[in-house]
Amino acid sequence: MVDRVLAALEGSGVGEIRAVTSPQAPATSAHLRERGVERIAAPGEGYVADLTYALDRVSTPALTVAADLPLLDAAAVDRVLNARRGSLAVYVPAALKSALGVSYDRSTERDGRSVVPAGVNVVADDADEIRISYDARYAVNVNRRADAAVAERLLGRTEDEDGS
Repeated sequence: MVDRVLAALEGSGVGEIRAVTSPQAPATSAHLRERGVERIAAPGEGYVADLTYALDRVSTPALTVAADLPLLDAAAVDRVLNARRGSLAVYVPAALKSALGVSYDRSTERDGRSVVPAGVNVVADDADEIRISYDARYAVNVNRRADAAVAERLLGRTEDEDGS
């Protein structure tokens, strides 16, 4: 899955790519090293803590992308980059995640809708702008086996439609 996200980033307008790694996932770190990806070795204290650790070590603005977004592609990454004016947080409606059949642990209310963070953000020095997207490329993240099955089904459909 990390290779799909890397391909999306490599095909986009992103300048530098760095991966935040955890001692909890040594095989992933080794794979990234073999791919020649610059890594930031975080302490492995959880997603938010490790992301904060990494952000303290890079300049802003910085695009952050969770590695569990298998539908993400270069066009979706560029869409975020082109939409931002400063900090940007992408959310998807909880109803979209439910309709797609993917899980989420919690939602929040934004503009009168129940939404879920997408795992794609631009971190800058100003306050977050919130964007709510109905794009499945941001909505499908894999946290459970059932999510992986949904992603595989949607990827198969996308590849079939593309003629790939």
